[in-house]
Amino acid sequence: MILTFVVRRHAPEMIAPATPTALEVKLLSDIDDQAGLRSVLPTIHFYPSNPKMGNTNPAGVIRDALAKLLVFYYPLAGRIKEGPGRKLMVECTGEGVVFIEAEADVTLEQFGKTLHPPFPCLEKLFCDVPGSGGIVGSPLLKIQVTHLLCGGFIYTSQLNHTMCDGIGYAQFLKALGEMARGAVAPSVLPVWQREFLYARDPPCITFPHPEYDDVVDTKLNHIITMDEMAEKSFFFGPTEMSALRRFVPENLKTCTTFEVLTSCLWRCRTIALQPDPEQDMHLIVLVNARNKFNPPIPIGYYGNCIVFPCVSSKARDLCDKPLDHALELVMMAKSSVTEEYVRSTTDLMVVKGRPGFRTASTCIVSNLTRVGLNKVNFGWGEAMYAGLPNENPDVPGVFCEYMPSTNDNGESGIVVMIGLPIPAMKKFVKELNIMLN
Repeated sequence: MILTFVVRRHAPEMIAPATPTALEVKLLSDIDDQAGLRSVLPTIHFYPSNPKMGNTNPAGVIRDALAKLLVFYYPLAGRIKEGPGRKLMVECTGEGVVFIEAEADVTLEQFGKTLHPPFPCLEKLFCDVPGSGGIVGSPLLKIQVTHLLCGGFIYTSQLNHTMCDGIGYAQFLKALGEMARGAVAPSVLPVWQREFLYARDPPCITFPHPEYDDVVDTKLNHIITMDEMAEKSFFFGPTEMSALRRFVPENLKTCTTFEVLTSCLWRCRTIALQPDPEQDMHLIVLVNARNKFNPPIPIGYYGNCIVFPCVSSKARDLCDKPLDHALELVMMAKSSVTEEYVRSTTDLMVVKGRPGFRTASTCIVSNLTRVGLNKVNFGWGEAMYAGLPNENPDVPGVFCEYMPSTNDNGESGIVVMIGLPIPAMKKFVKELNIMLN
């Protein structure tokens, strides 16, 4: 039975920085303002009640901490505008971010023993203010704190993705937790300095970037339709990963958990979708490039510092060859990212007009297992679950999202969220179970 509940929202508030901040215009980087990141990054965090906090109101604590933190992160209190050449910039106006307090007639226990996405009634748990959903000219952050009958609460947020990647936003949230627990300043001070990721003058594209190739609109490319989609999450702990590693040949044993898991899921997904055997299937992995620079990107940088290397394979090879075929491609995608690769990406944005990344016949994998969203502590302890609430609704069936989680036995592992057409989902589950068993 699907869980349903009622949420009563208070009137929306605009939370501005607690003290006056600089009124200025700041350019975003040429990674920030690409078309594929002109979207909203949603997160959801579940917190149990904590007797030590007594009757303290978590919404009040977070609201006060937010005003103090926005003094340090004052660009987030501004508004995005678009200039010539589709260049985005933030007007630091100090207008503030949207905040809503709410109550729900449901307990944390009713969501289930393990908290895995997708979650019910999401439209009630996320801030919904008419006219606030745009990328340009709208609030850059919207937050809702929903009190539960058990004394726990749910924190949700919607961030303008052009301002931060997952690592940058996790940095902001950890700082929000610190301020909520009484700190007078974040332990990691925010660094703007988007000029680190400006395009060169003149721009020079030095790598092939199939992730941004113009896609010919053919029937072959549209193997996923919008209708009758199923959304499901899968848990991979030590037992599951041990089972998948049985398929890794000796010469690739040094591969990471991410690489094994991604190659298995890409293969199972391709088999499930049953594309034409000659169809080119693409895999894009999001790679954090902060450690690829010399000198490195400064600690505290909270802008987007991710790139999207892409590899391809004929569908028949993914389906028929051993796992090492897919695994070597995944490893190649990750290892291809260098400082010059990132520079080449920034230059491409200027040359090609800030394109979006490809989605046709593509699986895009985003790994949020190490960014620390689950470590955010507002005073009630760490979250029981923290991460994305569902798959990307703008491009259903394209993204695979990895988040840290636990299973019914309390084992730590990775929960993977996938959306597929209902018939394909059944085939995917069957193929995955063959590999796991």
